Amino acid sequence: MNKEMRAVYAETLIELAEKNKNIVLLEADLMKANSTKIFKDRFPERTFDVGVAEANMVGIAAGLSATGKIPFAGSFGCFSARRAYDQFFIAANYAKLNVKLVGSFPGIAGALNGGTHMPFEDMGLMRNIPRLVVMEPCDGASLKRFMEIAASYKKSCYIRLHPRAVPAIYGEKESFEIGKGKLLKDGNDVTIIATGAVLVPEALKAHHMLAQEGISAAVIDMPTIKPIDEGLVVDYAKKTRAVVTCENHQIVNGLGSAVSEVLSEQFPTLLRRIGVNEEFGEVGTLEYLQQRYRLTADEIVTKAKEINNLKREYRS
Repeated sequence: MNKEMRAVYAETLIELAEKNKNIVLLEADLMKANSTKIFKDRFPERTFDVGVAEANMVGIAAGLSATGKIPFAGSFGCFSARRAYDQFFIAANYAKLNVKLVGSFPGIAGALNGGTHMPFEDMGLMRNIPRLVVMEPCDGASLKRFMEIAASYKKSCYIRLHPRAVPAIYGEKESFEIGKGKLLKDGNDVTIIATGAVLVPEALKAHHMLAQEGISAAVIDMPTIKPIDEGLVVDYAKKTRAVVTCENHQIVNGLGSAVSEVLSEQFPTLLRRIGVNEEFGEVGTLEYLQQRYRLTADEIVTKAKEINNLKREYRS
């Protein structure tokens, strides 16, 4: 059984803090949910639980950054993004400081916490902050590596953290870079670009399902939505002439929008977006919510076949 990603987050923080005395942790009364109590047990003097005061948490994180600390400040994504947005925008980013803001339980990962706790818009908010790096690792290995990258990066970052155990996509020695996607499967007919722990595994399932119908699908994991890997997007748009994007987020101003922006300016291409479509969240299990919002391999297959057929019609 793979580790929960929140456990990987906490354990990696400890490893980073053992190597760098400037690493500190800030929480907003969610240490149990984020599995970070083990960090507090190891480094009580470097742990700051501010209570249910997320904006204050980000302001404190910015102050700590101004003194040379490297703060990882975490809460549920709905609070990290919506409730603390102004503080993160002004106190951290406008001030050119070094705050690592973590939004856990993104999108449908909020599950039984309900609709108010489902951030379907956090990537859109964060993409609008100048020069901010926005990351969504899809498994434990990529999360660990991107946390290491974030710790050494001298500017602010936003990290979407899926909390649960997920299938391993990468080996422990896989390398990653900010602004670089990863080609997981090659293909010639359609390109599937996915991000995060919910949709990358579904994209890989869709690849195999499409292959059984004679459709060759490339699958790209896009772990940094900003900056996005423009070169890889354009290369595969030119190769397949059909693109499907997949995200656990509103289809507005997330991965699909980022890919659309690249293609509209550099290589106009047939595109379909899979994600939440103008809806709020609701209570349910993760499995139910995937079906409810059509964040599934079946939906990816449907859109891939639709756009592949449309491409053929245009060519004829």
